[in-house]
Amino acid sequence: MAQLRWTVEALDWLEDIYRYIATDNPGAAAKVIDGIVAKAGLLMRFPDIGSRLRTVPEGDVRMVLYGHYRLVYLHRGDEEIVEVLGVFHGALDIDRYLP
Repeated sequence: MAQLRWTVEALDWLEDIYRYIATDNPGAAAKVIDGIVAKAGLLMRFPDIGSRLRTVPEGDVRMVLYGHYRLVYLHRGDEEIVEVLGVFHGALDIDRYLP
């Protein structure tokens, strides 16, 4: 089973998503964040489940979907580490934010 890590940036995205939704509905905001975290948890057992966006020297940058959000992560295959790089709304151009 792979180890799951979150970058500081990804955690900041989660906080921003929560705050944005919570202005209208704190309960819905909590459900969205819980769903995103649960989806990321699947990556520990199935690290290659996402679509490959690109290959970098550290491993594969991949993406999985949760509702309107895209979780972008790095699967460091040689170390069995999954590092969540960011959580992006589907309307955003994620290429602006990825290495």
